[in-house]
Amino acid sequence: MAFFGLMPYRAHVYQCAHILRAGVLRGSCRNLHVTSRYAAKEYYDVVVVGGGAGGITMSARMRRKVGAGNVAVIEPSETHYYQPIWTLVGGGAKKLASSARPTSSLIPSGVKWIKAEVKGFDPDKNCVRIDDDKEIGYKYLIIALGIKLQFEKVKGLPEGFSYPKIGSNYSVKTVEKTWKALQDFKKGNAIFTVPTTPVKCGGAPQKIMYLSDAYLRKTGKRSDANFYFNTALGAVFTVKKYTDALLEIIKERDIHVNYKHNLIEVRADKQEAVFENLDNPGETKVFQYEMLHVTPPMGPQDVLVNSAVADAVGWVDVDKETLQHKKYPNVFGIGDCTNLPISKTAAAVAAQSAVLDKTISMVMNNQTSTAKYDGYTSCPLVTNYNKVILAEFDYNAQPLETFPIDQSKERRTMFYMKAEMMPFLYWYMLLKGYWGGPAPIRKLLHLGFKK
Repeated sequence: MAFFGLMPYRAHVYQCAHILRAGVLRGSCRNLHVTSRYAAKEYYDVVVVGGGAGGITMSARMRRKVGAGNVAVIEPSETHYYQPIWTLVGGGAKKLASSARPTSSLIPSGVKWIKAEVKGFDPDKNCVRIDDDKEIGYKYLIIALGIKLQFEKVKGLPEGFSYPKIGSNYSVKTVEKTWKALQDFKKGNAIFTVPTTPVKCGGAPQKIMYLSDAYLRKTGKRSDANFYFNTALGAVFTVKKYTDALLEIIKERDIHVNYKHNLIEVRADKQEAVFENLDNPGETKVFQYEMLHVTPPMGPQDVLVNSAVADAVGWVDVDKETLQHKKYPNVFGIGDCTNLPISKTAAAVAAQSAVLDKTISMVMNNQTSTAKYDGYTSCPLVTNYNKVILAEFDYNAQPLETFPIDQSKERRTMFYMKAEMMPFLYWYMLLKGYWGGPAPIRKLLHLGFKK
């Protein structure tokens, strides 16, 4: 599309009229007509920032809503990863290649892929800034930027990953190192960490611990291993029902739990991990390790911190029920980048996408949204190479289970769901905008049951 500064007068008037008809906040046409350096060179009805699970899902839904050519996704990465499977990659049960697909193959037909990084937000002018100060104008904005790994907040990382015996299932660069460290284990301490910050899938640090335990038992090395779960938190899980079940497994498998122990330094050359005791600030303890799995601190993306669309911490500031921005009615957020008080999982994204779809439809029709997100999220807690505890819960940390059975028990069927069915749902249903979580299934399966 021609730049505003070079656009013929009639085309300029036409675009302004189009924007006004679309119902953008009064003054949008004037706001978009700025100096040539910062002029919006492109305009779309819906701009989605981020091409992860939430971004691709919402672009597919919006494409069906506003038509081809009217939706754009801003995403710099050429490869898209199904990250929930990295638990099994780190445990040697899946190959890393199975988690990857070209981003180009996932962008819905009729959706423009803008392969760039977002450099700034200007919601008062209804545009975002990308590389070279180019601006992309929008009528509606959906922010789906995910969460940032912050290995650098631990002294000695990420450079420590160049040494053996250390890995992390949270990064494509380090997940295979977890499996190598597990295979190379001989004798000593196996340590698994949890930081103080919010993280993607809060159960993942335990999943690899249980898989490691199972692997060492299978290879006859478990008797020579001391397992430590060093968590900066005060509990192993957020929902009591599942916490009780996990504590039984931890006891059976002779795993030592150290609460309020926060990893602050890794001395990879010496195979030492330093933890601060949060109950006694300043007090530290050094653990020698034969294997170390690091769950890094995480936080909002840099472009969000101190931006107009973020809260004081840097998370996208949205209403927890509608996912609509608290200040800008044509801005929305989904997934890990938001300040929703719930675990950050792909399952949460699925449930949020169904609600957000309805919310945006109501906003487009100048109606008040009646859709409400209840905080549903799910965490398939892998406890062995063939068993899973399927944790499902809501904003109140209360179980919100799909099946009319006790899901706090380890089950083979749930492992099959985790390893085979959920990847299928992700690639062929969620990312195509057809999967909005199991709520309809739950209602059907619980007919006649008090739930």
